[in-house]
Amino acid sequence: MADNLARFTLRISPYLLEKLTVVADYNGRTKNKEIEWLIRNCIKEYEKEFGEIKSSHSAIESKPPAKPEA
Repeated sequence: MADNLARFTLRISPYLLEKLTVVADYNGRTKNKEIEWLIRNCIKEYEKEFGEIKSSHSAIESKPPAKPEA
């Protein structure tokens, strides 16, 4: 599967990974998507307090995909 997503290795304790699994399952997300959601919210809170972080990447690339309409 070809995509332009960056890969990142995360080292995490089994204790935290187990808890993350429970939270992700509750929210109906994979662990990867749950981590992405947490990071996105952390950045949003940071930018709310300190202003937008400038990036060389397109803002379109950093937005989550639109939810399909019912």
